[in-house]
Amino acid sequence: MYKRDSRRACPGGNGGRRRLIKQYSGISPKSDLLLIQRLCKKLEGKSFLHVNSTREGGGVAEILYRMIPLLKELGIDARWEVIEGDAKFFDFTKKTHNALQGNTEKFTRDMWDYYYEINKKNRRKIDLKADAVLIHDPQPAPLVEYRPKTGKKSKNVWMWRCHIDISRPMPSVWSNLKKYVIQYDTAIFSVSKFAKSLPIDEFIVTPSIDPLSDKNRDLTENEINEVSEKFSIPRDKPIILQVSRFDRFKDPIGVINAYKIVKKYNDCRLVLAGSSATDDPEGEAILNEVKEYAGADEDIHILMMPPDYHKEINALQRMSDIILQKSIKEGFGLTVSEAMWKEKPVIGGAVGGIPWQIVHGVTGFLVYSPEGAAFRIRQLLNNHEMALRLGKQAKEYVRNNFLLTRQIRDYLSLWYSSMHRGENVIEL
Repeated sequence: MYKRDSRRACPGGNGGRRRLIKQYSGISPKSDLLLIQRLCKKLEGKSFLHVNSTREGGGVAEILYRMIPLLKELGIDARWEVIEGDAKFFDFTKKTHNALQGNTEKFTRDMWDYYYEINKKNRRKIDLKADAVLIHDPQPAPLVEYRPKTGKKSKNVWMWRCHIDISRPMPSVWSNLKKYVIQYDTAIFSVSKFAKSLPIDEFIVTPSIDPLSDKNRDLTENEINEVSEKFSIPRDKPIILQVSRFDRFKDPIGVINAYKIVKKYNDCRLVLAGSSATDDPEGEAILNEVKEYAGADEDIHILMMPPDYHKEINALQRMSDIILQKSIKEGFGLTVSEAMWKEKPVIGGAVGGIPWQIVHGVTGFLVYSPEGAAFRIRQLLNNHEMALRLGKQAKEYVRNNFLLTRQIRDYLSLWYSSMHRGENVIEL
């Protein structure tokens, strides 16, 4: 089991007070930075606990890795804990994840009992006492049953954060999960259509990227060339890239089919880059399927990368001409915003949170099939001016909507407003 002290797992710590937040000046909107600092003055010294299921791999871990140090610097006692589980537990939660996104899966009562028992064991290891607790996704959802008792005047807040598309879940799976969700004070979804009818407060908070992280910071041409050489990817022809876990919902086979159509008319390369996550047991099997389907095409590069290869992902995105996220199911799909921040034209499946990021024809294109993706790839390869225009507009759209500082602002605002539930006017 992978577990690490959150105080050592994140950069920054308590030193250099206000140093980290000042780095966002001139990058993030000034209004976001001002509101964050005012909210932190009101919440200074209070504790904020985040719990998820993995320290490495996936967008949730990446966000928390960057968010926790910023909150600490601003006077919030922020902690990040990770639940532990065995292969049986994560096989079950992967099936649950798929079922919540619409797949039909088989479950037994014993499986649900085991899921609950693993959470019960974790509550003995995790200190759940905090002024605000944010539980991420279904894996640790039952922890709410062990919410510490507080006095009548205490205003601690428990929030459940759902990062996946549960708009059309398998009914029996949602029914089992819902009995935990309704015990929270608040449910948070990434997109309005993911939200369910619940007897608790519900909010929409879109995920974000950190513009200063290794995955998104500016790189020199030498740094980009080093990565090109490291993975033996020549830059002699246009590069089409998809960055994602090797997951059926990311449709890597559909991406290869789109590439094969384009290849008949435009010479190009395809790069499929992904990493594993400790809570996803299916990744290796799907990777092998993708390799077999790609065959011996020397212009298809399939890369399984460690979760900490952030600079390498950054360089791959910057060396690419067009970036895809051709998902058929998606939570939010932050790889879209990552690519847009680098001024790249992005073609994405019209599912989940991708349409929230891609304004069709303005910051990229939305597609519904491999054939549609191939058409848009060819359009961009044959119209360089359009590709440049979409890329520039995409970066500004991300700046105003999907940077880390905006998500911190939203979480703190939600927490502060929950403390003042029932009040008509809340002052900062």
